[in-house]
Amino acid sequence: MLTTDFHPGAPNWIDLGSPDPEASAGFYGAVFGWVFHSAGPDAGGYGFLQQAGKTVAALGPLMDPGARPAWTLYFHAPDADEAARRVREHGGTVRVEPGDVFDAGRMAAFTDPGGAEFAVWQPGGTRGLDLVTEPGSLGWTELYVPDPSAVRDFYTALFDWSIKEVPFGGGLTYVLVSTAEGKQPDIAGIMPLEQGDTAHWLPYFEVSDCDATLVRVDASGGAVVLPAMAVEGVGRFAVCTDPHGARFAVITSAEAPQ
Repeated sequence: MLTTDFHPGAPNWIDLGSPDPEASAGFYGAVFGWVFHSAGPDAGGYGFLQQAGKTVAALGPLMDPGARPAWTLYFHAPDADEAARRVREHGGTVRVEPGDVFDAGRMAAFTDPGGAEFAVWQPGGTRGLDLVTEPGSLGWTELYVPDPSAVRDFYTALFDWSIKEVPFGGGLTYVLVSTAEGKQPDIAGIMPLEQGDTAHWLPYFEVSDCDATLVRVDASGGAVVLPAMAVEGVGRFAVCTDPHGARFAVITSAEAPQ
């Protein structure tokens, strides 16, 4: 379960790179009720997506030529420079060298050996997101790579993750991730990539009504690429793209057993 405790290795930030941030802010505002607030004139168009005054995500323009619209997940790193060293040592790629973001913190961006892009956030003045797990905020994360077993050593070396396999119906196995020593259990899953797809991290945003949210996605110019389905003990979820093609999922989680 995601929390704002942000133990090392846990998701602590998420942002969207968009070719048209204003249009993207309008789309996600219509779907989730988010309000965009600029980070200021020196932030290059970057800003915060908030719900009831709490930051649930961030948004900015695409910075690199050829970059595709996408959500980027950040994981808490006590030392971004050490994380970059480990990424190189264990077969990943450093796409953005560690650097300070004003006095908010220090970040770096990587690609894992399976081809999925992600980033790390070393907190400074900003610890991370203000809200997770609640409706309208980040609720879950999943990694899709061609061979889940091939990236386990990379992520355990980078974040000291604890990884276990659990049955997932139909004879499938779901790889479940926790932070070191189980201090923050169940923060992510790892799934095999479908043939023809590209490796990626997929954010799930919690919503109070999955089907009603999909109606808003469609009405606002997005698309539903994996229709809503229900999994016992998990909830009802679907995968979508926004009008620029950035992929995300929505989930109405099952109620915890009483």
